[in-house]
Amino acid sequence: MDTLSCCLVVTTAPDKEVAEILAEGLLNEGLAACVHLQDIHSRYIWEEKLYRNEETAVWIKTLEKHYETIESFIQQHHPYKLPEIIRIPITGGLRSYLQWIADATDGSGASDQVL
Repeated sequence: MDTLSCCLVVTTAPDKEVAEILAEGLLNEGLAACVHLQDIHSRYIWEEKLYRNEETAVWIKTLEKHYETIESFIQQHHPYKLPEIIRIPITGGLRSYLQWIADATDGSGASDQVL
C-alpha cells in the first residue's frame, strides 16, 4: 500500500505551554497536518538519576520529507538540552486520511483562522 511517505514524529514537552508553542508553530509553518497533545507521567534516567515528571506528549502527523525541518524546529524551540525526537514511519492507514496529511503539509502554511 502506498502510504504517501507519511510519518509520525513524537516529542515531549515539560508543560502544555511549550507543547502548544511547538504544535502551533509546526501547524502554522505547514509542516504538520495534525498535532495531538497528551498529558503523560514520565519516568526516565538522566545523568544517572531517576526522574519522575509530568510532561506533555506531542504527536505530529506529517510527511517524511518534512522530518529534518521538524527536528530542527523542535531543537530551536525546546527548552530541554536533549529533547526526545522520534520518527515513526506510517506503514498503513486510511488512504483518504493519509492523502489529507499530504495535502495539509504542502508548505503553504495555515491560515490565521482558528476553527
